[in-house]
Parts: sequence; structure tokens; C-alpha cells
Amino acid sequence: MQSVLTSVPATTANLGPGYDCLGVALQISNRVLVTQLSEEHPAAETLQVKGPQAGEAMATLAADRFFSKSGRRPFHFQWSVEGDVPLSRGMGSSVTVRLGLLAGLNILSNEPLTRHEIFELCADLEGHPDNAAPAAFGGFTVAGGVSLARFEVSSQLAFVLLIPDFEVATPAARRVLPAQLERLSAVASCANACRITAAFASKNYNLLRGAFVDGLHQPFRRPLIPFLDDVISAGEKAGALGGFLSGSGSTICCVSLENPELVAQAMASAAPGNVRTVVTHADNLGMVAKLVDEKR
Repeated sequence: MQSVLTSVPATTANLGPGYDCLGVALQISNRVLVTQLSEEHPAAETLQVKGPQAGEAMATLAADRFFSKSGRRPFHFQWSVEGDVPLSRGMGSSVTVRLGLLAGLNILSNEPLTRHEIFELCADLEGHPDNAAPAAFGGFTVAGGVSLARFEVSSQLAFVLLIPDFEVATPAARRVLPAQLERLSAVASCANACRITAAFASKNYNLLRGAFVDGLHQPFRRPLIPFLDDVISAGEKAGALGGFLSGSGSTICCVSLENPELVAQAMASAAPGNVRTVVTHADNLGMVAKLVDEKR
């Protein structure tokens, strides 16, 4: 029985003003195991997908899209996921599942799709590419549609995550966004997103100071995470270069070149309720898939 195990990194996306386009892969991961079942799938039958019930619809749709795109004969399979990426916390948990499924099916089908084509499928399923790009390719990415630029991130830069004990669903977080934006706010956000990109491209991370301020989504999502500003301010006072809402939340991320543990303590002290902090760094590899032996 053939199986593929794919490790997919968590991601932090948007980085403030880089809404739906900027993202960084992190050294936190989920592992998705996909196992081909013995019987091939007759064309007239419904594809049989066995796995966690909560992800059943996601897995079935990803499989349908994969087999349609690749032109390969569908087969029944089972899948499972484990790891450290929390659900609905703005760290790309759905991307880890989708990429893991797509990469596993691709190898079991003798790799008809390239890594970029797998990324395209995942971004389309997600509805935006900001998490899918860094998860697929690693590092810092700028993604517009299916076009992207990628840069490696130095291990000197720490990502300090404050993870609350409540979820924020992406659809709900998108519903609070306005249909129109004030022009000067949009211009300032664009300038900051460009500065963030320049900082990562040049590895001059001091350019990140003050660059995470945005007027595109964070001001409208503050009611969902009311302590957002307090946590970021506390992190900056402890030495962070700046901070932002990770994806649509609820995780808050600060970046720092020094004393990340002190930054984590300061962030936690500014947040009410049960929270936990994680200090990590960028993952420059992206998803890694390999065949494994499943003897049953």
C-alpha cells in the first residue's frame, strides 16, 4: 500500500498592509499522510475519500480538482493530518491540508503536475494566494494571482506569535471589510507594503520599523481582536521591529532581531485571557513530500 507523507509549514500572511499578497513560511508544520486504496476508481462511481470528517468536503474538492487538472485516472484514498498548526488562528491551517493532499495525490499519480501547478490549484481553492505561496515555496513571498516573487529569510529574524484561545474564521473576518477605502490610507498602505518587500528582498530588516501599519484590513478587524494594538505596542516597547495581525487572526505576530523571548513575555502580558506564545523563524524550504511504506 503506497503512501505519501507531506510536511507543510504554517504561514503568517498579509504582514499588515500586504493584504492578500505577502506571506512568510514558518518553522511550524502539519504533516499530511495520503494513502492510495487498492481499487482504482471506476469513472461512474463517486470518489471514495476517507479521513477526518471535519475536512471531508475540503479533501473531496481538492481531489476532484487535482484529477481534473492532471488528467490522471482517479483512485480512492484515505488521509490524515497531524502537527502543530492551530485551526482558524490565521496561520494557514487550511493551506497545510490542501497542499498536503495535492502533493500526496501528485506523487501517487507519478507527478503529472509541477510544484507551481500544485500551488496554483491550492491558491484557487483558498481564494487567495498569500498563504499558499510561502507554504509551497518557503521563505517570504509576494503573490499576485499565480505570479510570485520569493526571497529567503535570514535566521536572525525571529517571528514571535501570540496565539489566543479563540478562533477567527476567515469568511467572518472578510465580511467586516468595507467595500471602499479612503484614498490616502490606501496610498500609505501601498507604500508600507513596498517597504516590507524591499526589507525582505535586501535582508535589511531594520526597514520594517513602522512599515506594518495599514489601512486595508486591520482597522476593521480590531473589534474581533480588541487587544491587537496593545499587544503590538507591548512587543515594540520590548524591542520588536513591529507587529501585525497574522492573516485574519486571531494570532498576532511581532518580528524581532533581538530578545524575542522578552518580546513574547511583553506581548503575553498585554493580552487578557488564556494565550500562548511561540518564538519561531522562517522556513525556507516550503512543502516537502516523500513516499513512505505503509505495511498493513
